[in-house]
Amino acid sequence: MKKEFQFKEGEVLLINKPIHWTSFQVVNKLRWLIKRKLQVKKIKVGHAGTLDPLATGLMIICTGKKTKEIDQYQAAQKEYIATIKLGATTPSYDGETVENYFYGTKHINNDLITKTILTFLGDTQQYPPIFSAIKVGGKKLYESARKGKDIEIKPRSISIKELEILSIEMPYVKFRVACSKGTYIRSLAYDIGRALNSGAWLCKLQRTRIGVYSIKNAIDIQDFEDVMKSP
Repeated sequence: MKKEFQFKEGEVLLINKPIHWTSFQVVNKLRWLIKRKLQVKKIKVGHAGTLDPLATGLMIICTGKKTKEIDQYQAAQKEYIATIKLGATTPSYDGETVENYFYGTKHINNDLITKTILTFLGDTQQYPPIFSAIKVGGKKLYESARKGKDIEIKPRSISIKELEILSIEMPYVKFRVACSKGTYIRSLAYDIGRALNSGAWLCKLQRTRIGVYSIKNAIDIQDFEDVMKSP
């Protein structure tokens, strides 16, 4: 990784987000490291697309004048590697909450899984999870969900560009998905479960690509911190 940065003029940093970190925490950490390195009180730092705390993978972090380009990165196609568990659901559609409903899986075989998942290719309408940061009436959905409030959620237009099953080891299915901005893989997991006349929730997620940028070129936060500490 290069050591000569122009943070004020603008840098595009590819960061590998660790599990249990929020996207906000990643930005705060990098902002603090950069401010300490430059010995300044302020520096513009922003990210191009949120990842849930339980997800890992590629985040694009922009600094300085490059923060003006955030919208174009957010609009780019995303790619993920996801693992779902069949036979149960959780309120959050992922591991943030515990399994609350259970369903049979004896009728499910590999052929049915393959045929069902491929039906999600293309343009469609998707309902976001109730446990999400989307705002309705000025409040984030997850805030209302945690208070047990019923909120009307409207579907959003999304596009699933590619779907490839990587492995099936019941009750787990691992697949690669390339999709448009605004796609919730948690919702996709839930919808796949319903389409299989069962249930499903997202138990592992890694973002591997944003537009032309790949996780292969991303740096861990600890490695970035080491670079910032070097003379």
